[in-house]
Amino acid sequence: MEPTQELIDAIYRERVLRARRTPLDQKFLAGPQLFDRACRIMKDGIRSERPDATEVEVEAILRQRLALTRRLGNGE
Repeated sequence: MEPTQELIDAIYRERVLRARRTPLDQKFLAGPQLFDRACRIMKDGIRSERPDATEVEVEAILRQRLALTRRLGNGE
């Protein structure tokens, strides 16, 4: 069953209202927290791809992937 447009609009409206109520300090901290979470997820993926990798190797691969992402984001 597909959600109705009314439900989609209500969910969106609630998300906007929640974001407006969020204190500025929490909004400010959300960026680094999201980045840390994304890095943990990426590390889990690397460990899944390379179960034999040491933590140092996992970190190195993560740094390589982040650097690649930055280069691609800058149009290099």
